[in-house]
Amino acid sequence: MTQNKTILLTGIAGFIGYHTASRLVRDGFRVIGIDNLNDYYSPQLKIDRLAQLGIQYHEGIQRFEKEQIVFYYGDLQDSGLLDEIYRKEDCGGIISLAAQAGVRYSIDNPQAYVDSNITGFLNILELAKKYRPQHVVYASSSSIYGLNAKQPFSETDPCNTPISVYAASKKANESMAEVYAHLYHLKLTGLRFFTVYGPWGRPDMAPMLFAKAAYNNEQIKIFNYGNQSRDFTYIDDIVEGIVRVYSADSLNGSTIFNIGNGHPVNLLAFVETLENASGITIDKQFVEAQPGDVTETYADISKLAKQIDFTPQVGIKEGIQIFNEWYKDYFGNPNK
Repeated sequence: MTQNKTILLTGIAGFIGYHTASRLVRDGFRVIGIDNLNDYYSPQLKIDRLAQLGIQYHEGIQRFEKEQIVFYYGDLQDSGLLDEIYRKEDCGGIISLAAQAGVRYSIDNPQAYVDSNITGFLNILELAKKYRPQHVVYASSSSIYGLNAKQPFSETDPCNTPISVYAASKKANESMAEVYAHLYHLKLTGLRFFTVYGPWGRPDMAPMLFAKAAYNNEQIKIFNYGNQSRDFTYIDDIVEGIVRVYSADSLNGSTIFNIGNGHPVNLLAFVETLENASGITIDKQFVEAQPGDVTETYADISKLAKQIDFTPQVGIKEGIQIFNEWYKDYFGNPNK
């Protein structure tokens, strides 16, 4: 059967969504993107990402088409709009990356996570139930491992101790996908992303916060007094994993994969790598752990390697060097 190369991509203006759209276009896919450009962080960064894709967004736009990309301004909670888009654009599959992100934000704003991550994802599953796409790949998160003590985190580990509403919403997504795959014989694959970083990243995440502090002579808070490690994963490796998983013929039913680098980095070592790349020593304040934070994330990526034949390639030094150059170019360097 000939593959339908039109993909509905939710969250196209987001960090991972933008990079995924760029890659899909290079691979010859037609991308139908949807995003609501919410103000969780600066919408201008999202608009600038869209501009990199050739999408000239302005207020009031509902649909914009440029070569292989069609952009829709809209929300996953609008099930009618999703149905109209999928049918009108003759989509063949779904990569759903739209979600309300952020561990700490979810503690103070839980309703946003129910609306976007639960109701919105349910609408994606209902869309899949109706139109039976070739594959639905969706974003999960390493946060669902919560307080698990066993390292590295494996897809077979029980995930019964999430410690944020965000983590709980992603655990719910995986359970919902399991139900729909079983009841309706759908191909649904969840990807547990581990601390993604790189150019065009989210401003609320550590790499952007640290770079901002470096180039603006600001102080950064080092939580848990530096006793934290993260499995920092470069964006190109994440996107490679997404594309390979989406195109994998061997998958069926409900499947979960970790996508991480497989090499945790201590938070202070990460800061030092950024300092070396930028040539700037960052002022640090050591403070206690934040609610919802875990001490370490560490991905067992053997399942991804075995079933998809992919192992992330970009090390922390190389990734931070590229990220730092982008940051200087995008934000400018007031220290010059």
